[in-house]
Amino acid sequence: MALEISTAGIQVKWAVETTAGTRPATGYSLIPNVKSIPGYNPEPSTLDVTDLSDEEWKRYIPGLKDPGGSIGLTVNHNATFLSAWNSMYAAYETAKESNLSMWVEFAIPGMESFYFQAIPSKLGFNGADVDSVLENVAYLTPNGEPVWAAAST
Repeated sequence: MALEISTAGIQVKWAVETTAGTRPATGYSLIPNVKSIPGYNPEPSTLDVTDLSDEEWKRYIPGLKDPGGSIGLTVNHNATFLSAWNSMYAAYETAKESNLSMWVEFAIPGMESFYFQAIPSKLGFNGADVDSVLENVAYLTPNGEPVWAAAST
């Protein structure tokens, strides 16, 4: 019997490499107030490898996966979030000058974490409605192959 896992307690964190090309295992900072994380499980393209000797069925092999560009985190937009996002963006800009990448962690309680290199975007304004929570969409552009690994400490 499987033990299902709740989404309660999932955190989105970030850290900058100290050694280029090496994912940090520690030192991740929380991106607060995240309400929704989009899927990051793209279907691979299919490459047709059918040749003239095939008589009835086409044959395929998997090609590249395309995450489709930036992924958007839906967040509660408040001073705490804004400060954290701006700090992360500044750290990314500083790291970039030294050819270091930023990594994002989707930390799932009780399991391994999902990690990927990412480039954050500056925030815009997502709009507002009467009698609702002020939300925003904060974008991260994946820039490397994702991995499942032990949760950061």
